[in-house]
Amino acid sequence: MFLTITTTGTPERPATDLGFLLHKHPDNAQTFSTSYGTAHVLYPEATVERCTAALLLEVDAVALVRRGKGKGRGGAPDAALAQYVNDRPYAASSLLAVALSAVFSSAMKGQCTARPELPAEPRPLRVEVPALPARGGVALVRGLFEPLGWTVTAEAVPLDERFPEWGDSRYVRLELAAEELTLAEALRHLYVLLPVLDDAKHYWVSSDEVDKLLRAGEGWLSDHPEQKLITSRYLSRRWSLTREALERLELVRLAETDDSDVAEIDNAVDEESDTEEKPIPLAVLRRDAILAALHTSGASRVLDLGCGQGQLVQALLKDTRFTEIVGVDVSMRALTIASRRLKLDRMGERQAARVQLLQGSLAYTDRRLKGYDAAVLSEVIEHLDLPRLPALEYAVFGSARPRTVLVTTPNVEYNVRWETLPAGHARHGDHRFEWTREEFRAWAGTVARRHGYDVEFTPVGLDDPEVGPPTQMAVFTLATTTPTAKEEKAA
Repeated sequence: MFLTITTTGTPERPATDLGFLLHKHPDNAQTFSTSYGTAHVLYPEATVERCTAALLLEVDAVALVRRGKGKGRGGAPDAALAQYVNDRPYAASSLLAVALSAVFSSAMKGQCTARPELPAEPRPLRVEVPALPARGGVALVRGLFEPLGWTVTAEAVPLDERFPEWGDSRYVRLELAAEELTLAEALRHLYVLLPVLDDAKHYWVSSDEVDKLLRAGEGWLSDHPEQKLITSRYLSRRWSLTREALERLELVRLAETDDSDVAEIDNAVDEESDTEEKPIPLAVLRRDAILAALHTSGASRVLDLGCGQGQLVQALLKDTRFTEIVGVDVSMRALTIASRRLKLDRMGERQAARVQLLQGSLAYTDRRLKGYDAAVLSEVIEHLDLPRLPALEYAVFGSARPRTVLVTTPNVEYNVRWETLPAGHARHGDHRFEWTREEFRAWAGTVARRHGYDVEFTPVGLDDPEVGPPTQMAVFTLATTTPTAKEEKAA
C-alpha cells in the first residue's frame, strides 16, 4: 500500500517543515514494525520549494492469516485462502489507516515538540493514493472529501484496459489537493475515510471504535452531509454502535450551535440523583445463575454446548477459576462472531490457551467432549425438534458424561407476563417447543434416572407466584453409583 503527502513552501516557510510536523527527518528513510507488516517512511523529494513524504506499507499476508487464527479476512472460516489472494497488500484500506495513526500519531494529534506553532498553520497539501477501493465509485469519493475543502481528482481503474467493455473496477486513483488545511486535519480525514470507502475493516469493531471515530472526526464529522454513511461504514454497520455515535455527534452539533460545552448540553439527568433501578436483562440473570451453579459444582473445565455468539464463553474467560473453556456450535457463522467477540486474534498466549471454539452437532457423539467437569446447555434444547432430543440426551449424558450438566430453557407459563408477546406465540421464531415447569421436570427426571444423574431445579429471574420464573434451570450431578443395564431398560 502506498500514499504520499506533498506540500510546497517559500524561503520564509520552507516545505521541509513537513519533516517537523511528521516527526520524521527528510534525510532519513525509517522503518516501523506493525501488527500486519512493515511501514516505511521516506522522502522522494525534500527542498525548500517542495517536499513529499511517502508511506509504504508492506503487508505480511502470512502474519495477517496467523493473527486471524487462519480464519480469513474478517474471521470468516471459509475465507482462509482469500487472505493470500486478495487486494490486502496493495489497496488502501483500514490497514493503511491504522499505519497512518501509528506512524504519524503526533502529527495526527497536532503536536510538534520542536516547533509547537507549526501544527496550527494551514498549508497547501496534496495527497495521492494510487489504489483505493471505493464501494460507491468516484461519486462517493467526491461526496466524502469535497465537503471537507479538498479538490478531488478521482479516476476509476478499469477492470482490464484491453477490454474496456468490461467496465470499471471498484478501485480509483485518488489525488486530493487543498490550499489551506492543517496536516492534522488531513491525516484525520484519511484515517476515517479510507476504511469508509473500502467499507470493510481488518479487525473486529468494538465499542472503543466510537471514541476513535469521534476523536478523529472532531471539528468536521458533526456537520458532514454524509455523516450517517460515514458513521455506519466506519463502525462496520453495527447498528448499536452507529446509534451511539450519531447521538453523541448530535450533542456536539448542539453544543457548537449554542457555543457551549457538550457537558452543559448533556445534563438532562443528574447521575447522583437518578435512583431509579433499571431492570437487569434476563440474559444477564441467566448467565449469573449459570456461573453461580458452576462455582458451586467446583468445575474448572467447562463445555458451553450451543455457545452461539460466545456471550457465556466471554463471561467464563473473565473468571480465572475456569482453566479450560470449550464453546461448541453447529453454526460456523455463530462461531465466527464468537471469535470476533472474544478477540481471539489479539488474545495473549496464556489467555488463548484457556479457550477453544469447535464446530459440532449435539445430535452426535463427539470424543472431543469427553472428560470435562461441566457442560452448559443454555437456551439450546428448545431449538431442536422433539424427536431429536434423545440423540442430544445420549451425546451429552450418555457419551460425554461431565460431572455436572446445566440446562436452561424458557418457562412457557411465564409467557403471559410478556405484554408484547401475542397469545400462543413462542418467544423466538426458531423455538420448536416451550415447556411448562411440569413438562421440564418430567423430562429432566427421566434423563437423570436413565443416565445416573441426580437433578435439582433452580428458578432464573423473578419467580412469579402464579406462573413461575421466566427461565427454568436444571442442575444435573453425576451420581456416585450408576444404574445397571436392567435398571436403564426399566427406566
